[in-house]
Amino acid sequence: MPHPTPLRRAPVQRRSAERLTRILDACADLLDEVGYDALTTRAVAERAGVPIGSVYRFFGNKRAMADALAQRNLDRYTERVTARLKKAKKTGTGGWRAAMDAVLDEYLSMKRTAPGFSLVDFGNQIPVGARYTEPNHRVADRLTDLLSGYLRRPPDDDLRRTFLIAVETADTLVQLAFRVDAQGDERIIEEMRRMLRAYLERVLG
Repeated sequence: MPHPTPLRRAPVQRRSAERLTRILDACADLLDEVGYDALTTRAVAERAGVPIGSVYRFFGNKRAMADALAQRNLDRYTERVTARLKKAKKTGTGGWRAAMDAVLDEYLSMKRTAPGFSLVDFGNQIPVGARYTEPNHRVADRLTDLLSGYLRRPPDDDLRRTFLIAVETADTLVQLAFRVDAQGDERIIEEMRRMLRAYLERVLG
């Protein structure tokens, strides 16, 4: 089932789409600068250089804006993983190990560099500190759809469960790694890789 859009109105014209991009970019930058609690729609409008009415044309409140940013993050993450997998396939280095590396590496890269990602990622930390299961299910569903053909496995409940367990495990340990070190504690990340490799080796062979 597709995730419901947080947008009040989807952009139709290119100018409207560009305005939405500026609004989300401004939201991401301000999340890094002031945090979610101090974020306001007016500040986003000023940073984006658009009238406040333009923000409300797309979003009813700042939570809807953060949700839209999370959805964009997931879309961009999917694009990055897809590009990595295409490259791996061309170079003959495919298989679930290459897929796991792509999934983890691209997530860690976005965690370290994408504006606003440390607070929003795929939608599971707003309000700050909240932990919801739904975004991890969305990520697992997206990975199932994305990787099933690559791994030549049917996108069934077994594969979905496998990815959900992997996503939940990685999510918990990545959060720990970034609490210990602002850039992600490499020792914790390496332990996470070993755990995931052992699990996926047993399940995916």
